[in-house]
Amino acid sequence: MTAAVSADFSQALGPLDSTSVVTEVAERLLAVFTSGQVAVGARLPSERMLAASLGVGRSAVREALAALEILGIVIVRPGSGTYLRGGASELLPRTLSWGLMLGEPRTRELVELRSGLEIQAAELAAQRITDDALESLARHVDTMNASTTNFEAFKEADAHFHREIALASGNTVLEDILQSIRSLLRIWVDRGLRDEQNAALAAKEHTEIYEAIKTRDPANARKVMARHMTTASGRLLNDFAAPAN
Repeated sequence: MTAAVSADFSQALGPLDSTSVVTEVAERLLAVFTSGQVAVGARLPSERMLAASLGVGRSAVREALAALEILGIVIVRPGSGTYLRGGASELLPRTLSWGLMLGEPRTRELVELRSGLEIQAAELAAQRITDDALESLARHVDTMNASTTNFEAFKEADAHFHREIALASGNTVLEDILQSIRSLLRIWVDRGLRDEQNAALAAKEHTEIYEAIKTRDPANARKVMARHMTTASGRLLNDFAAPAN
């Protein structure tokens, strides 16, 4: 990041005087990220610079960045720095109002809500999807089938696949809500796929969803997405209940 950008970033933050320092730091950073002042993929100023701008200790900044990383908002690359992971449209401005870590009851409720919305999105997409969007879905399915041992590539294709379906639903409110829920559940979704057998099963389920949407069959699209959501949600919640490695 250039000196000019660092200066602008620091000016946008300003000093803090709250007693809940870590939460305040995280909220202030999130506000800047969602304002559009920081480009997607941009490297943030150093912990030292952020601490100086906010008038807090470096430990508070470090803890706030760790919380934002857990929520999938930033990505920390050892030896390189911290980078903004998504654009303003992908971030949920009130994420921290849910708490820096979601509790089990709320996570279960979000998983239930996500399942219902994904099923509805698939049903609508089968009726409204364009040929270009179908081609994109096919590419994502191909990537998943070819990446059952490359979990990072698989998860990225998986996310794009579901985002494409939400977009194809033609319902922008549905699309936005699903994106917000995925942001909140991102860490558990990322942890939920860690072996080749589950990846192969998920790839098969995504292929079935694609075929149902391709044949413009809303009832079948709803059915196969419901089946996928049952297994995907079970995987996520089982991993949530288990202690982290």
